[in-house]
Parts: sequence; structure tokens; C-alpha cells
Amino acid sequence: QVQLVESGGGLVQAGGSLRLSCAASGRTFSSFAMGWFRQPPGKEREFVAAISWSGTSAYHADSVKGRFTISRGNARNTVYLQMNSLKPDDTAVYSCALKWRGSYSSDTYYTNTFEYDSWGQGTQVTVSS
Repeated sequence: QVQLVESGGGLVQAGGSLRLSCAASGRTFSSFAMGWFRQPPGKEREFVAAISWSGTSAYHADSVKGRFTISRGNARNTVYLQMNSLKPDDTAVYSCALKWRGSYSSDTYYTNTFEYDSWGQGTQVTVSS
């Protein structure tokens, strides 16, 4: 079993920045890719960003490209989402997710919710206008 705990959410004015963190604990001796998703009020969960186990491959949704950056910590069991130039439309519950790598390349990332094996509880991000 693995546990994912997000932190760093909060209330920020439009144009501001936040940095989300997600720490994986428990069964972390195996390699895994990670991703960030968000669920705006009244809407379905959507992909935000993903990063490979190696950390060398990453992908961001068009809606956040150039403003958000996903990265992994040196210990590999932590993933970050740096969010700059925040907009009210970025208001959502942000969740991190983990996908066991298995036999796939260490440079593979995943963008679909159904591909992920474990999820965190989420952290609220509210951007005021």
C-alpha cells in the first residue's frame, strides 16, 4: 500500500503563485510515475500535469502550459506543482496520483485518470479575482 498526501493549497489572488507538494509513503521501493489532476466546482476531474519516474519526461495540459510546472524531488517520492499566474478558473481541488511503472519505460508519463493506481485526498486551491 502507498499513501499520498498533498499540501500547499490555499486562497490566493489572481496573478499569484502557489506550490503544491505530494509526498508518497509506504510501499515506495518500487518505481512509479506521478501526476496532478484537478476537479473544479461542479465539474469532472481533469488532467493537469504528469511526470515520469525518471523525471526527464513531463507533460502539461494546454490550459496550464507556461504557467504550471511539475517536478520531482531528489528522493523521487515527492512531486511538486509550481503554479504561477493563477486565474480564477484554476480554482479546484487538486489531487496527486501514482502509477506503478512495472515494465514500462522510466520515461513514460500518464495523462488519463484510469491509468493511475493510487490517489491522494486532494487539496483546495481557490483563486480570487
